[in-house]
Amino acid sequence: MSQQEKMKAYWRRNVKILLSLLAVWFTVSFGCGILLVDVLNKVQLGGFKLGFWFAQQGAIYVFVILIFVYVWLLNKLDREFDVHE
Repeated sequence: MSQQEKMKAYWRRNVKILLSLLAVWFTVSFGCGILLVDVLNKVQLGGFKLGFWFAQQGAIYVFVILIFVYVWLLNKLDREFDVHE
């Protein structure tokens, strides 16, 4: 595999990871916070309706977790393509 092909494969995998994590973030923030709010509001978490919790807190927690997942996955990808620091 040439260096150019290796770089393209690395970038393709990077974009695939990024789009997957963005889909999770969108599902949690938009889906749970807006679209499914009526269904989720039937459940309470800490005295607050679950839909409200996802809109105000849950999406932020998921976003922070996704940052750590992205770092972990990219470090793994960097080692696989031998471009790690």
